[in-house]
Amino acid sequence: MIFITAKFRVRPEHADRWPEITADFTRATRAEPGCLWFDWSRSVDEPTEYVLVEAFRDDEAGAAHVQSAHFKAAQQTLPPHLAETPRIVNATIPQDDWALLGEMAVPGQE
Repeated sequence: MIFITAKFRVRPEHADRWPEITADFTRATRAEPGCLWFDWSRSVDEPTEYVLVEAFRDDEAGAAHVQSAHFKAAQQTLPPHLAETPRIVNATIPQDDWALLGEMAVPGQE
């Protein structure tokens, strides 16, 4: 799968509305057949920073995502709300779901 984590620093005046601002893009991306997950989180230390954790089935699904109409629309509508260019980590990894974090295993849960 293609695993992506991106940090978005949002302008302070838009930070509380970021989930609403990205709602259509998020909904459309989650509906893509090759999208495994697409989840936003807000930093507990920096209220203007959101982290996007997303995964796509394979290179084909990733390419379909960046070529989609909703991605192209987001390229136009999201940057005016940002304080800086988002930062990204993008990797292809040989799994198709989250693995268990064995070092913090919950007793009795397998």
